[in-house]
Amino acid sequence: MDFAALAVLVETASAGSLAGAARRLRLSPMNATRLLAGLEKELGVRLVHRTTRSLSLTDDGLSFLPHAETLLEERAAALASVRGRQDGASGLLRLSASLAFGRQVVAPLAAEFMATHPRVTIDLQLSDSLVDIVAEGLDLAIRIAPLDDSSLIAQRLADNPRRLVAAPAYLDRHGAPATLAELAGHQCLTVSAAPHWSFRVGGAIRRVKVAGRFSANSIDAIHEACRGGLGIANLSDWNLRDDVARGLLRPVPLADAEPEPLAIWAVYPTRRLVPAKVRLFIEALARRLKAEAAAG
Repeated sequence: MDFAALAVLVETASAGSLAGAARRLRLSPMNATRLLAGLEKELGVRLVHRTTRSLSLTDDGLSFLPHAETLLEERAAALASVRGRQDGASGLLRLSASLAFGRQVVAPLAAEFMATHPRVTIDLQLSDSLVDIVAEGLDLAIRIAPLDDSSLIAQRLADNPRRLVAAPAYLDRHGAPATLAELAGHQCLTVSAAPHWSFRVGGAIRRVKVAGRFSANSIDAIHEACRGGLGIANLSDWNLRDDVARGLLRPVPLADAEPEPLAIWAVYPTRRLVPAKVRLFIEALARRLKAEAAAG
């Protein structure tokens, strides 16, 4: 039985469309259609209902799907058993991350990962917007945010503590807020679409609307504006460590509140058939984050 055709069926069921399956598998829509049609001919049954607007599995397709998944998983396990854990990583790894985290953490790790796994190539897409990894045909996304409910698989990699910081020039001119209430009287540098910051106050989480003369749709832009003395920013520790050590930014602690920490997540389309390149990259990133947290 053609494993490529089985993969088209499994990914079609997961993505909800043949076009989505083709993007995930990096096939042309015509080739994906041909493979699925060949599988239906071999089995002698129709596996999917196709119209111009929708696609769904037939009863025969639903019955056959778990067997197709099992066949693919057993094939992957068999290949891994003879190639070895490290040598199993190969092919194009397409992943996304935010601009700042991708530039500072993911891109350097990618260089090391490709040196360790010479049969892997990487396409890293950086964006501070939420990327639809299924529609874009991505293998993996690294996200630092509360996760909405979805059909995607999310693996927590590390904590992501945050701090309020400002440049010495700003603090010399305006002073530092001592409490959460005093923060309202300061210039706060916010993401354009998120004018609220969340704080831990006692045992509760409190969302506070903040404002300032500068906002941006990029954490990198907010970071630069903060260095330039335009106001107070709420940034992740990994993004601040060097600037605080060099005295370019100073922490702004509040007596009655602290920024709510987030988490760093690896998000991928399905728990089944996770390629070695994805699994090993996630493991490498988790080790890197653990080492940096221990060092910082």
